[in-house]
Amino acid sequence: MNRTEEILNKQREYFATGATLNIGARETALKKLYIAIKKNEEEILKALKADLGKSGMEAFMCEAGLALNEISHMLKHIRSYARTQIKPTPLTNFHADSLVYLKPYGNVLIMSPWNYPFLLTMSPLIDAIAAGNTVIVKPSAYAPNTSDIISAIIGRTFDEEYVACITGGRAENQQLLGLKFDYIFFTGSQSVGREVLRKAAEHLTPVTLELGGKSPCIVDGSANLKLAAKRIVFGKFLNCGQTCVAPDYILCEEYVKDEFVTLLKKEIIKQYSKAPLKNKDYGKIINEKHFRRLKALIYQDKVVCGGRTDDTSLKIEPTVMDNVSWSDTVMGEEIFGPILPVLTFKRIEEVRKTVEDHAHPLALYIFSKDRDNINYLLKRCRFGGGCVNDVVVHLATPNLPFGGFGESGMGSYHGRYGFETFSHKCSILDKKLWLDLPMRYQPYKKIYEAMLKLFLK
Repeated sequence: MNRTEEILNKQREYFATGATLNIGARETALKKLYIAIKKNEEEILKALKADLGKSGMEAFMCEAGLALNEISHMLKHIRSYARTQIKPTPLTNFHADSLVYLKPYGNVLIMSPWNYPFLLTMSPLIDAIAAGNTVIVKPSAYAPNTSDIISAIIGRTFDEEYVACITGGRAENQQLLGLKFDYIFFTGSQSVGREVLRKAAEHLTPVTLELGGKSPCIVDGSANLKLAAKRIVFGKFLNCGQTCVAPDYILCEEYVKDEFVTLLKKEIIKQYSKAPLKNKDYGKIINEKHFRRLKALIYQDKVVCGGRTDDTSLKIEPTVMDNVSWSDTVMGEEIFGPILPVLTFKRIEEVRKTVEDHAHPLALYIFSKDRDNINYLLKRCRFGGGCVNDVVVHLATPNLPFGGFGESGMGSYHGRYGFETFSHKCSILDKKLWLDLPMRYQPYKKIYEAMLKLFLK
């Protein structure tokens, strides 16, 4: 038996004691985690700087701060989320109480990605602890500094029979996926997500997959173009474009495209300066493999802004490409970097067809003042979630579920939805003893048949 199996067996034994079922114990665990994150805040920010070049402001705003906010939200609402739900009971089950118990799955595996390595480890961990599970966390090997601080925080805060962190690469991933967990939560690429789903199927283990895809950003002629440019530049080039919900490409109404591209260029200079590669607050690509992949997607003859790279620092300028078509390589895959292609449309129906003819995206963004256009796209396009007249920020709202649709993932989390993701909804009919209707028992009588039809019609 290897070390990982030993930890999982310890967690099974610990869960069997019922120690995680007590709401007070869950609150204590969340408070300990909150204190640990605050205590190690400086080290967390340093690790994110080392792995992804994130500034202290960006690292706190998009990672450590959001994790703290998720804990605060859970501590405020955990008792109401855990409360047994009372549902209406039909006459056919008179007299009884219909109840839904939210019970923890048990032993949970959380596999997190490298692009937001702290937040996307801690956020599902917080939800899993709140729901009463034991957890094994597997952070990404591509963000080694953040992985180390996560491991240190978890190791100092929890006994491994409750929460443990396994570091390493593919060998450790395969080892974990070969074990039987009660639930698996995975955030990452579609290709790895398929492998996770295959492995989970061997044990019939339920899974949440948080994946990605080519998220469109629609800008119609009625939009506030200046504000749209400002918000899109923020959301697209945050974390150097390595954000699963970043706008992957722009669909701009044809007659305002030139004006909008000009505004994009001005906004990039305003936010990142004329020399973004020297901007200390602008991040870097995670590793050389992804850096080379992204460089190959840049068609210099279509670049209207940016396009320069630095092989030493693994930085790529915020880049806008115009006159792009779906036959271009950049449109053949999720970009996941600071490259923004601009395509055009003439009629809103073209937008719906474009979105629906391709894999369902994780996010969709609409910049418009035309409520007919907005409602048309929201109703007719299928996607995970999104914003109207903004980008990215919907994931920072704990009262909204965050998750994909189709190829961009399955399941959701954050706030109540995260609590429910890591909980089994157990239905209980609590039947009373003082009345026992005879109609369901043989021998059947005509009068009972008539009464049954009355109840069930």
